[in-house]
Amino acid sequence: MLTDLISYEKIKEFKAAHKILSEMSYNRVKITKGYANKTLKVDLSTNTIENKPVNQMMKDKFIGGKGFDLYLMWQEVNGNTKWNDPENTICIASGPLGGTTSYPGSGKSIATSISPLTQSVVDCNVGGFFGPFLKCSGWDAIALTGKASEDVIIFIDGENCKVTIETAPFEEINAHILSEQLTRMYARNEIDQRNISVVSAGRAAENTFFGVLNFSWYDFRRETSRIKQAGRGGIGTVFRDKKIKAVVAKCPYWRPKWSITLND
Repeated sequence: MLTDLISYEKIKEFKAAHKILSEMSYNRVKITKGYANKTLKVDLSTNTIENKPVNQMMKDKFIGGKGFDLYLMWQEVNGNTKWNDPENTICIASGPLGGTTSYPGSGKSIATSISPLTQSVVDCNVGGFFGPFLKCSGWDAIALTGKASEDVIIFIDGENCKVTIETAPFEEINAHILSEQLTRMYARNEIDQRNISVVSAGRAAENTFFGVLNFSWYDFRRETSRIKQAGRGGIGTVFRDKKIKAVVAKCPYWRPKWSITLND
């Protein structure tokens, strides 16, 4: 059954059913002193995608992934915002050291939102490759606000410098299977799968207040996608309440030297 759900024939069928609700092209800039100097805002109520500049004040006073997350949240919420209000915002960032291989732990991301468990702001750090891939695609952080009317995927295509909001009617909700499906769907070939990271929340997040966010990376040794969890505060529940099926980041194409012998 699992083999059928992640077969290339089935994935092509799923992809063909997607409808692009919104699309934004952008220019990827060189990362300077740990910053791309841009943040991405996606409003699911209006299907708008915005490129927001990072100013010096943000870097001076809100340094780091948690600081950027909190700053971006404060632009959207107010003192009366509840966890399931459209304006509640999920923010994900990795800080200026995100993706710097010289520093242990720099592959992590940090996610913030108003928690359904505590009714206050919560943050949680997590592994996987999403944060570094977001940074390499040209973004210091992403803010997800509003609510979609149907299940959607946000695809950050760092290779082609494009962000899309797409309907996703048929893919799995289960995070393990969904990560496999989307890793195959958005990679150009098997080697390119290591350039894909998926953020998702499973079916349980729709029925509890402590749903987790799952961040994927492709394990080329096992030839499968694996996931880490942002498990504090129920941010996965907020994610599914917004009808987000997944956020996918594709790092600009990386090709090992030995791959020149492969037909890709």
